[in-house]
Amino acid sequence: MSAFEELAAHQRETEALGNISGLLGWDQEVMMPRGAGDQRAEEMAAIESVLHARRTDPRIEDWLVRAEAKDAAQARMLDLVARSYNRSTRIPARLATELARLTSLSQGIWAQARADEDASAFLPTLDEVVRLKREEAACVSDGDLYDALLDDYEPGAKAKELGAMFDRMRAPLVALRDRVLGSEVSPQPLDMVFPENAQLRLARICASAFGYDWTRGRLDMSVHPFSSGGGDDARITTRISESEPFGNIYSTIHETGHATYEQAIDPAYRFTPLGHGVSMGVHESQSRICENQLGRSAPFTGWLYTRMIEAFGDLGLDGPEAFHALVNRVEMGFIRTESDELNYNLHIMLRFDLERDLIAGKLEVADLEEAWNTRFKHDFGVSVTKPSQGFLQDVHWSLGLFGYFPTYALGNVYAGSLDKAMRKAEPDIDAGLAKGDASVAKGWLDQNLRQFGGLRPPRDTIEHACGFAPDEKPLLDYLSRKFEAIYRL
Repeated sequence: MSAFEELAAHQRETEALGNISGLLGWDQEVMMPRGAGDQRAEEMAAIESVLHARRTDPRIEDWLVRAEAKDAAQARMLDLVARSYNRSTRIPARLATELARLTSLSQGIWAQARADEDASAFLPTLDEVVRLKREEAACVSDGDLYDALLDDYEPGAKAKELGAMFDRMRAPLVALRDRVLGSEVSPQPLDMVFPENAQLRLARICASAFGYDWTRGRLDMSVHPFSSGGGDDARITTRISESEPFGNIYSTIHETGHATYEQAIDPAYRFTPLGHGVSMGVHESQSRICENQLGRSAPFTGWLYTRMIEAFGDLGLDGPEAFHALVNRVEMGFIRTESDELNYNLHIMLRFDLERDLIAGKLEVADLEEAWNTRFKHDFGVSVTKPSQGFLQDVHWSLGLFGYFPTYALGNVYAGSLDKAMRKAEPDIDAGLAKGDASVAKGWLDQNLRQFGGLRPPRDTIEHACGFAPDEKPLLDYLSRKFEAIYRL
């Protein structure tokens, strides 16, 4: 075989083993017996040890020197393998294995502490996670430690640039939120019981509306909704409250956006570095455009209103317009995943600032809860009363995912640009959404973005799809139009 073929064969097995590790993580959060945590941690550590050895195999350096790319896809693959090799060889095998073991254990400790409302039970473990992530960042950083971790999720992004973008977004978002909250329009939450089984059936209907291929996926329950896997095995989860159905519905649509991205990637890229989403920012653009620009639009909520009545009976609302306003209700809530579109990015900005300070050593874990609660009161005007409303609500830090949070807001920015381009190219999207059919939007996204997987760097992926460089203006314009109309501003 040629050097490229040898490298591709090696990479194929590495990607397959990575998928197996992902399945172990899915099982841990969905089906694993509670008492299996210690055993699973050892299993995760063992497979990470094998993966680290493969990613740092000395033969990779030789293959990269000798390999010749025949086309753009092969050239991009070589670039991504080189990037992975250079990064992995700077991280000691001991550290990679220790992180895998600890974060596997930490997830279960976090979940129990969250259920018990006991922050003190989680803090020692989180302190150790932060210590190891600081060590990892120091191994791979050429400057800013946080940038080194951010690069894992959004290659090429810099915290300084994201911070500047968030600063440009913050004032317009707060101003629009204040105008909305001062409006006479005030949608009231639904006051009835929504049985779990009926919610699950409706969640499946919504996932189908956005093109989820059930022959290559499944829907399960977890403490924190997530999407896992890709290709022919792209799974999603949700969570259900019988008093609040929208958390389940829109979490499902959100995760469906992730999964349909993975399902649409060119099968020729399977088991290569091109065979999955190029970055978390781009991934979030797919989940957020499905959840918000499409799923919370008036045409789709009009269809959903009818499905809700069929599933749960009379909702006590004055028609589809009132339902649309309720779905897009703006309020000072505690939970990020259930937040409205105006407050959502402010939730992310809070987390972004706190985790930057944690990694830089400006904030210690022992002081995190107080720092969170103080900042939350300042940004949202309400006081956190229990840890599950505050810093224990998200799973990310227990898993060591520092640098992940800002990609949510970046995904919103990307989604705003994609929505602008898509609606210009496909003016009939709303007609399908009014029938619970997002296939026109899915077709455009598949053709212009999803099929390419990791073929291009993140911003180039968005620019190729849109025909223009992404920035925050399309998102802010969309939010202004939408909420000014709903709240009659």
